Amino acid sequence: MDVLEDALRLYGARGSVGVRLEAGGVWGVWVETYPGAALHLVAEGEAWLEVPGRPSLHVGAGGAVLLPAGTPHGLAWRAGARMGACDRETAAAAQADGAVLRRGTGEVDTRLLTVHYEQDSALGAPLFPRPVHVTAGEGPRLAATIALLSAELGEPQVGTTAAINSLVDLVLVQFARAWLRAHPAESAGPWLTGLQDPVVRDALTRLHHRPAHPWTTAGLATEISVSRATLSRRFPAALGEPPAAYLTRLRMELAAVRLRDTDEPVESIATAVGYGSPKAFSRAFQRVRGQAPGEYRSTARAVLVG
Repeated sequence: MDVLEDALRLYGARGSVGVRLEAGGVWGVWVETYPGAALHLVAEGEAWLEVPGRPSLHVGAGGAVLLPAGTPHGLAWRAGARMGACDRETAAAAQADGAVLRRGTGEVDTRLLTVHYEQDSALGAPLFPRPVHVTAGEGPRLAATIALLSAELGEPQVGTTAAINSLVDLVLVQFARAWLRAHPAESAGPWLTGLQDPVVRDALTRLHHRPAHPWTTAGLATEISVSRATLSRRFPAALGEPPAAYLTRLRMELAAVRLRDTDEPVESIATAVGYGSPKAFSRAFQRVRGQAPGEYRSTARAVLVG
């Protein structure tokens, strides 16, 4: 199994909503809070991204930026421009009927797509925990995806949310590929750092392919033909935790989704994620998630219903 493919299955887009924006002349929009991660794609023209504590970032035609959930930010016609607050009611109305939001005082010279998407609430850290920028040259296939997104946003219909989710997942793949190719010495977060190291990438592939297997660090090292010392050094250097801790967290995330979405007995879920007894599984789940499996199941389903 491709580890990025499995990561997208777990951490990919959910509940995506988006809007098209046309701007020209003097314009600027500030977004203090928003649901989920924010993805901005520039179809034509250019924009400047402002994030508190970071330098102004130029985003040209064919480029895109991805911001983790809860990142206050703004988009404007030039660096340091004054920005007005986002009109949420107008944006929601445009999303509903596929209308274009118009901003600025002059003739339209910039066209953007803005998409907000959520990650499964049962899971932990996102694929990209900090802002990531990809230029048109780094992601040459982004233009085609931008065109598909624009068409879908311009004519909402049955299945639009599912279609946008799939297209956002495609953008995330393109982001990962572009970052790995153009920024091999930098980190956009643990996932991309792990994929840059062939030893860690091979280890992740094995863990994701067989999460219920009774892996040990020594056994995993043998499986990927490296020494235990090498794996013990490089895995935490890339991901911030040893293989055993990563595997436990992965198992608990898989279990959390099954507890919430299925009626499988706790005993069956325990076996499916690699635990020989329900008691051992319950102890691990309580330690990692802060709730017993049954309690988590009730709480998670109540949130869905509410």
